[in-house]
Amino acid sequence: MNLIAGLQDFIRSIRDRDAACPTWAEVVFCYPGFHILTIFHPLAHFLWAHKLRALARFWMYVGRWITGIEIHPAAKIGKNVFIDHGTGVVIGATATIGDECTIYHGVTLGGTGHGPQCGKRHPDIGTHVMIGAGAQILGPISVGDNAAIGANSVVTRDVPPGATVVGIPARITGQKDKDTEVYYGLPVGDAADDDRVSVRVMAEKWKGSGI
Repeated sequence: MNLIAGLQDFIRSIRDRDAACPTWAEVVFCYPGFHILTIFHPLAHFLWAHKLRALARFWMYVGRWITGIEIHPAAKIGKNVFIDHGTGVVIGATATIGDECTIYHGVTLGGTGHGPQCGKRHPDIGTHVMIGAGAQILGPISVGDNAAIGANSVVTRDVPPGATVVGIPARITGQKDKDTEVYYGLPVGDAADDDRVSVRVMAEKWKGSGI
């Protein structure tokens, strides 16, 4: 696939996943997630791979300033990854993201450990994964293909393919596949009620403690 065809396919995939995007021009001129993955990260990743690391970091610094999205130049990102809205997204150095993933604002693909001696420190995300707003996926874990991560979830363990996980810490609440992808919320069912009960219990404990 040549460059033009690749960009056209990327734009199509974004429009397929965003009901608020009626034209290709809006993607090209108004979508920071498109800009960071077409203008900034590809060049920075190339510079990083060729040991021009100061230039790579500077170019991504410019990209972060313009888009509000922070991606380490060394991160490996597949095709047609859609970062929707984008503000506050952080993707670490040893993270990998498969094709056709959807990532919402405030997501962190963060590392555990410190320094180069730690090796792999960030998550591996499969294909067709949806990561809800504010989710934190931490450490050298794997998120399987077609999984869905609920908004504001904290994930520190492997997620099986097709699983839907929500909560802090994240737990499995259902299964999905490529044909049942969800982009604008998750069918969490009773999990939301469980979370509300937990919050009420904690509130009662705090009230009784006099804090």
